[in-house]
Amino acid sequence: MRFTIRICGAVAHITMHGEIDYDTLPTLRAAAAELPPEVAELVWDLHDARFMDVAGLHLLFEQPSPEGPARKTTVTNVASQPLRLLLLATEVNPALELAHLLPTRSRPHCLMTDSHPAPRRETVPPRRPAHNLGESRHTGRPPE
Repeated sequence: MRFTIRICGAVAHITMHGEIDYDTLPTLRAAAAELPPEVAELVWDLHDARFMDVAGLHLLFEQPSPEGPARKTTVTNVASQPLRLLLLATEVNPALELAHLLPTRSRPHCLMTDSHPAPRRETVPPRRPAHNLGESRHTGRPPE
């Protein structure tokens, strides 16, 4: 499991890539605890977390530490298995309010500021010059 952290102003996004279980829980808790104190909202992006066990419920529903800053916690891009677990948990225990985990507004795209343990690589196709009819292959301008 690895994760990426993006910070936009007072909002931090932690994107998990892999499973969320008791083996990964301490690392994820530490990542959240090490966020700057000015971060007021923590967004867990679960797009690449295809499996989550009860450890993920602890991560998402746990109360903040009294020593740390108060932060709103939300989730986004929840894959099907973690979503089924969240729904089941809130059905069994109505005190767990799923609505509190849902974002209330859209957020701007942020630049990645940190990656653990390895940066996520995105492949970008090579640029090909546009060749329109009537353009010179060398300059891209109409022939003279």
